[in-house]
Amino acid sequence: MPGYKGHLAGAGLVAGGAWAALGAWLPAHDPGPLLGSVLVAVCALAALFPDVDTDSKGRGLFYAILAAVDLGLLARGQYRWAAVIGFAAMLPALGHHRGWTHTWWAMLVVPLPILVLPVAFYGVEPLALVPFYAAAVLGYLSHLVLDALL
Repeated sequence: MPGYKGHLAGAGLVAGGAWAALGAWLPAHDPGPLLGSVLVAVCALAALFPDVDTDSKGRGLFYAILAAVDLGLLARGQYRWAAVIGFAAMLPALGHHRGWTHTWWAMLVVPLPILVLPVAFYGVEPLALVPFYAAAVLGYLSHLVLDALL
């Protein structure tokens, strides 16, 4: 079973491969460097998520990033989003290691707020959010695959 570095490397390979494939197959939809970097970050965070229910360096990194994002949202007055992140951060405490966080359905359900909440709270066009959801699912998938293989 790989540690957080292995999961980050796996997510990086998956995200980089997906980005390259997107650019090759749909050149008009190349995300560009800024959006591409955000998608890679989403993929990496999703790859760390299944192990946040254990005392690990990956959990520390995951929560440090979430805390920084949450603080930034609070500073900008985005209290709804800060509350959503705070709620999501508590979810892994509801199970045991290799419990629900290591299932195929969690890979699809955990990232759903990326699609649902911006539409519900801000009226964002759902299609604009698909790349973020896909990045999260791919990162999560990379974690599950690496755990199964190693």
